[in-house]
Amino acid sequence: MSIEAIQNMIPDFAKDIRLNLSTLASEETLNDQRKWGTFVACAHGARNADIIRLVEAEAATKLSPEALNAARAAAAIMAMNNVYYKFVGMAENADYKTMPAKLRMNVIGNPGVDKADFELWSLAVSAINGCGFCVNAHDAILMKAGVDKAEVQAAVRIAAVINAAAAIVDGAVAMDQDLAKAA
Repeated sequence: MSIEAIQNMIPDFAKDIRLNLSTLASEETLNDQRKWGTFVACAHGARNADIIRLVEAEAATKLSPEALNAARAAAAIMAMNNVYYKFVGMAENADYKTMPAKLRMNVIGNPGVDKADFELWSLAVSAINGCGFCVNAHDAILMKAGVDKAEVQAAVRIAAVINAAAAIVDGAVAMDQDLAKAA
């Protein structure tokens, strides 16, 4: 199981992250498509190659190729949108809020999977990227679509834990490299 492989990469000081990975892998609030699509989108959003590879290996057994691609697309489009809309939200000049973004975002309108699933994945990646504007926009769409708040919370819990796992693995790699240089 690839989630176990991720857990094995996490040192003892981050035992809570290991335990949370187990809990979230067996999360029952979300159906498999929503859960594993969230894992994939968040792995890409957290930007750690090992985490991406291992999460995708697990998710490939649970998601259709279309859903796997849509989860990747959610991470890709949010990598762009979260920067742009975070800027719009931070800028004191209100004119930016009225200007069209002029960025292609066609995948949002036609993600190839259920729109609510794509919105959930986009919200989770937006949480990782710290874009309040996007989090609120996706949350409003999800609420209008009838998605339960417990599902949104579960997706954000996955985002938090996958992001933490990626940071810990990155830190462990950096420490090993630093130790090797010092020797």
